Amino acid sequence: MIGSKIAKRYAKALFGLGHEDGQYEKYGQDLSEFVTFCKENDEFKQVISNPVFALDDRKKILDTVLERSNFSNMVKSFLRILIDKNRVGAIEAITSYYQLLTDEVSNIARAVITTARPLKAASLERLEKALETLTSKQVKAEVKEDRDLVGGIVVRIGDMVFDGSIKAQLEGLKESF
Repeated sequence: MIGSKIAKRYAKALFGLGHEDGQYEKYGQDLSEFVTFCKENDEFKQVISNPVFALDDRKKILDTVLERSNFSNMVKSFLRILIDKNRVGAIEAITSYYQLLTDEVSNIARAVITTARPLKAASLERLEKALETLTSKQVKAEVKEDRDLVGGIVVRIGDMVFDGSIKAQLEGLKESF
């Protein structure tokens, strides 16, 4: 709970600055690239986020990476602040919340579509258009497969869940008997 409050606070701060100077999308891309880098280089993330190591050493390591990046100066400064405040371990949560803020301003809804079998491109396109009509937002869909569904689809957009799976229908029949 506390971690999510901190992540929201930092994400809102950077987003506010990005919104003012019109660079919020660039900042979001930079944060995503940094998170990807951290995931691919776990030792790097462990060192910069662990207070056991001296702060100056962690700053030097971060600066070495940042010098080779194409990140904006604002994001570089932001990451240095996270190191100073011992919050760089929350970078994934900060980036996730930042993406939510960006989506909100850009009128984008993210949908997770779970299917039993792969969707054809035409079917996915029709489904996205229907979801756009329903939400009045541009929909960016992520498709996942789950063999346990048997058939049908489950769509999750934020807090809304549309369960059109055969599994759910069978469970409904079971309850009605």
